[in-house]
This record gives sequence, structure tokens and C-alpha cells, in this order.
Amino acid sequence: MNIKPLQNRLIVKQHEANNVTESGIIIPEGGQDKPLEGTVISVGEGLTLPNGVVTEMDVKEGDHVLFEKYKGTSTNIEGEDYLILRESDIIGVVEE
Repeated sequence: MNIKPLQNRLIVKQHEANNVTESGIIIPEGGQDKPLEGTVISVGEGLTLPNGVVTEMDVKEGDHVLFEKYKGTSTNIEGEDYLILRESDIIGVVEE
């Protein structure tokens, strides 16, 4: 992908919903919620403060992140669905 997000934005590939419960019950697509987690694909340079200083991003490409519900902009790039989020929409980074 050749898209670089601007300032404090990042592009995230949202993880797929699990369609089978732990007990083996299959959940139809209409009843599934999209998981609020994904993998960071690309990050911007960071937020530019009024004094001209650019703050460094806390997340990096490849991080597994959790983000807030109903945040970001959904987009389709080269046939794949992605979310464009601001760094402030990220709740945390999953450490594996």
C-alpha cells in the first residue's frame, strides 16, 4: 500500500469477527459485532503542536491495537477494508 496518513492519523486493518462461540455455536453475520482491534498498517509523522514541534507517535506499524467503538473512517483500498483513525482513538497496544 502506498498511502501515508497525515499528522497523528494511522491506517488499521480491522481483525475479522469470530463467527463461532467457544461452545461451538455459529453466529450469523448479521449478529456479529466487528472486533474493536486491529493491526496498524501505516502511521503518520505525529501531531504538530502550535509551537511547530512534532510529537512522536506512540504506535508503530505492525502493532496490535485496541480502539474505541464508532471511531475512524472506513475505507476500501485496493479491495481491502481499512480504518483511518487518529492516535487519540487508540485505547491501547496489545503486548504479546
